Amino acid sequence: MVQKIGHRGAKGYVAENTLESFQKALDLGANAVELDVHVCATGELVVFHDFTVDRMTNGSGEVHKLTLEQLKRLTVAGEFSIPTLVETFELINRKCWINVELKGHSTAEPVCQLIEEYVTERGWHYEDFIVSSFQKEELERTKAINPKIRLAALSQASVEQALEWADELSAYAIHPHFSLLTEDNIMVAKSRGYKINVWTVNHDEDIQRLETYKIDGIISDFPDRL
Repeated sequence: MVQKIGHRGAKGYVAENTLESFQKALDLGANAVELDVHVCATGELVVFHDFTVDRMTNGSGEVHKLTLEQLKRLTVAGEFSIPTLVETFELINRKCWINVELKGHSTAEPVCQLIEEYVTERGWHYEDFIVSSFQKEELERTKAINPKIRLAALSQASVEQALEWADELSAYAIHPHFSLLTEDNIMVAKSRGYKINVWTVNHDEDIQRLETYKIDGIISDFPDRL
């Protein structure tokens, strides 16, 4: 069965990367949620996509230069707040698995620490997580810190690049943009043992086409369409 993965929660319905958006994805039957993390100025991991808060909030400035208190004072899309990764884990509470995308710099170490804490002290499993990134150095750092954490190579450029990274990282999966897929490169990825989760697929005709391919998951703003 192809996994339904909610992009930044259920971004098509509720403001991205908010607790309310993640809850919406759960309500819509998502098998997983995808989210983005940065480290803020006071060291906490916050769930946010952009490197600045300008697009999504009533504030301005770079996420990594703002304290958690400053970030918490902002409103997302006029009504929501920026969650920490801890708050998000607490909400999800193993109701689905979580794709943590390392978006900001120096996110590998604190993400590894938090995952390890939830696995060793909170009864979660490594299978509850996939860590992905477009930044190879963050994935390399994650592997060096804890090789048990499942990695995914993100790519907007080519499936070949994703496979090259995946081979070097001993990754679990590749996460290419859906437009890059062909039956041939899917066959190559599968022959090397990789899971394939594609992004970001919102239109019915694209979903129907992808469902004819041997892929493992589809990341969508509308998880109920999958």
